[in-house]
Amino acid sequence: MNRLLLHQLHVNVWPILFVLLRCSTFAIAATPTSFTLEQVMSSPFPSELVAASHATRVAWAFNAKGVRNIWVADGPDFAARQVTHYGADDGEPLASLRITPDGRTVVYARGSETNEAGRVADPTSGIWARKQQVWAVDVDRGEPRLLGEMGCGEEDCEDIQLSPDGQFAVWATKKQLWITPVSGATAAHQLTDLRGDNSNPKWSPDGRQIVFVSNRADHGFIAIYDFGRDTVRYIAPSADRDSSPRWSLDGRRIAFLRIPGVRRKLPLIPLRITPWGIWVADPASGKAGEIWHSGSKPDDSFPELSADASFNFAGKDRVIFSSEQDGRNHLYSIPAGGGFPTILTPGQFDIEDVALSADRLSVIYTSNQEDIDRRHVWRVGVDGNKPQAVTKGDTIEWAPVETGQGNYLLCLGSSATAPAMPYRIVPQGRTMIASAALPSDFPSNQLIIPKQVVFKSDDGFEIHGQLFVPVSRSGPGPALIFMHGGPIRQMLLGFHYMYYYHNGYAMNQYLASQGYVVLSVNYRLGIMYGRAFREPANAGWRGASEYKDILAGAKFLQTLPVVDTKKIGLWGGSYGGYLTALGLARNSDIFAAGVDLHGVHDWSEFLPHWENRPGAPDATEAAKLAFDSSPNASVPHWKSPVLLIHGDDDRNVPVSQTVDLVQRLRENHVAFEELIFPDDIHDFLLWGDWIKAYAATTDFFDRKLKRREATGKIQR
Repeated sequence: MNRLLLHQLHVNVWPILFVLLRCSTFAIAATPTSFTLEQVMSSPFPSELVAASHATRVAWAFNAKGVRNIWVADGPDFAARQVTHYGADDGEPLASLRITPDGRTVVYARGSETNEAGRVADPTSGIWARKQQVWAVDVDRGEPRLLGEMGCGEEDCEDIQLSPDGQFAVWATKKQLWITPVSGATAAHQLTDLRGDNSNPKWSPDGRQIVFVSNRADHGFIAIYDFGRDTVRYIAPSADRDSSPRWSLDGRRIAFLRIPGVRRKLPLIPLRITPWGIWVADPASGKAGEIWHSGSKPDDSFPELSADASFNFAGKDRVIFSSEQDGRNHLYSIPAGGGFPTILTPGQFDIEDVALSADRLSVIYTSNQEDIDRRHVWRVGVDGNKPQAVTKGDTIEWAPVETGQGNYLLCLGSSATAPAMPYRIVPQGRTMIASAALPSDFPSNQLIIPKQVVFKSDDGFEIHGQLFVPVSRSGPGPALIFMHGGPIRQMLLGFHYMYYYHNGYAMNQYLASQGYVVLSVNYRLGIMYGRAFREPANAGWRGASEYKDILAGAKFLQTLPVVDTKKIGLWGGSYGGYLTALGLARNSDIFAAGVDLHGVHDWSEFLPHWENRPGAPDATEAAKLAFDSSPNASVPHWKSPVLLIHGDDDRNVPVSQTVDLVQRLRENHVAFEELIFPDDIHDFLLWGDWIKAYAATTDFFDRKLKRREATGKIQR
């Protein structure tokens, strides 16, 4: 690992570091930093990259200042062109993009998921209810046609699946499966009317069957629908919870995952191990058997974050799965008939994106191998060989896909100064696709290359961060700590692969251009540093031990000659908003101001929704521990001013968390400001709301840290 800076509190290395920071940072960004917030937020963010299975065409979605459209490109030159022509920052996201095998048609969902009241988000505050719908568009015609309504009720719930011949689309909505011809010749109709929450449909290779999950709350089944029949069949039904069905390439077997059913009256506070197994079934007879079972150590627990995305039935009759049994998130391969699994990705790193090659004989994945704070693309055979690096260097790559007959490999990528864009991977590196879509005034040559820094928390955890130092900084000045949300995230040494944190990285660049030192902290609970880092003791609502890492970040900043120790602020969203509020509530003596975007302020409100353990004997004790781990518990000690930002249709962190905090701050005479976006959600749907939020953040810190504006009259 290339650790440029290692913070040891007992060693006085900062006079040397100061020289290094000044020399290296000045050399990296020698041009005046005069770009605007709008400029650094102007790049079109790509997502949903997909490849046709029988053509060299790829498709993706671009979000350009809130205007979302579908684009395609064809090999061998991959000249990009826009297919749809939506024209406004209207808050209508595109999701679950699919492309037919011949590449002629793309299918996608448009509109947000529904909230608890069943309403699709409309941050424009229109007077008519919006709908989340499924659309198709023929690439050469460019005129979208409506296929049907979706209206699914959870974040990232959109899941459209095309039949192997590309003629039909099936999706889950309102707990049932719906189907329609992609041509739009007939209206979408309900395919099932079953008990439970029915989702995760997968077509058989011959297109005659659909396997899906029927979740019955405390248990769940794998079900098969046969076209032409009026009943479904359940595979090895049990009192356990089955998920993630996958067809073998010949359609003769189905692999799936099984975890135990919900046990009642278990304590809430102790972290528990979830054992799990891989099962393989004969869909004709319905018989199934377990081919692998996890161990009993904490590292053997079900890898909830990666289990579904990495689970594949590959060529050579192999089943690919992820496990953290050695403490890191790795890929394994096992014969479908059972046997000893082969580790495909050994080493001190974690895998993330996983896809099969076009011939299903290799796995294409991303990891932080040999580059812990970036992502690169790797390839390994399904039956095991030495993984081969496909990309490397000071860039970041994710979402790899292979076209048609394996002719071309593409991905999305970025760097410290280049925003996310689609790329074709070539022997010499990578070639940008759709470069003309990048605004000509995007300020790449004015951006700072952040420094990788490593420091230790007071209990020994090694914490990674990215340090942004202003070009013009020659003496002590204001500094900010940025904390990501999730918390199962990792910030990188460049533009992020998630839209929310791509915006956050752009904002940190802008804050640095405005004279702030910014330290982005990858605190414990985050990913890509191993399971022990992600699942620490006494963290989150169980004790907030991750806050020690934020204090360690403050101590790190306090040792830098370019930081005024009385002008350190905090900012972050979601879990980062929680840590911002916690820092201000517990340590206003360290943190002079903060901006809290839709943060959690009382963990105890979430326990009934998060912990599926009915009748827990320690429920009262857990609720008290959760509250004591929350910012609200320390409001009497809160002194520093705060800006609170929240969308009032937030489905992740209800706006009531901010509403309640405001009343507590008023009662305790704490200065606060607020920016509430009516009808917007957690990940703001309007680009204009991102700009307003970040402009207000900059203005707030300018007044509270640069100019040390008095707190003034308390809002009442």
